[in-house]
Amino acid sequence: MGLNLNDKKAVVAEVSAQVAKAQTIVVAEYRGIEVAHLTVLRKKARESGVYLRVLKNTLVRRAVADTAFAGLADHMVGPLIYSVSADPVAAAKVLNDFAKTNDKLVLKAGSYAGKVLDKAAVQALASIPSRDELLAKLLGVMKAPVSGFAVAMGALAKKREAEGAAA
Repeated sequence: MGLNLNDKKAVVAEVSAQVAKAQTIVVAEYRGIEVAHLTVLRKKARESGVYLRVLKNTLVRRAVADTAFAGLADHMVGPLIYSVSADPVAAAKVLNDFAKTNDKLVLKAGSYAGKVLDKAAVQALASIPSRDELLAKLLGVMKAPVSGFAVAMGALAKKREAEGAAA
């Protein structure tokens, strides 16, 4: 059953709102994937803060027109699932990780920073650590000298205690 005009306008408005705050859009062909597998994919997307939806290509073309993602319109052919995220790597990471375990999901293209990405570029984008991972690594690097100093001070205090007890 098709959508009436008001439903189509609502979908375009919803997608436009997501695109307005997005940094990355990735599209993949989902032909032949079982519903249970799509449910798992949607759950992972929700956990990562990714907007994931199967949409009519014509409606998405309208939503991305006059945005940085307009170049992606040429790749909107066939049954596609759209992954949209404000995190630069989350959309690519969710679909790429799922495609590794399910060969029926085929990455088609993506768009980041106004540039259209092919499948290889989307996979490269997915391999970049997420913002949270990078912040955790930075915190670990910043914490290392302080914790090393604390360990050294603790060892010095134990040594002085041992010397004081021996005397």
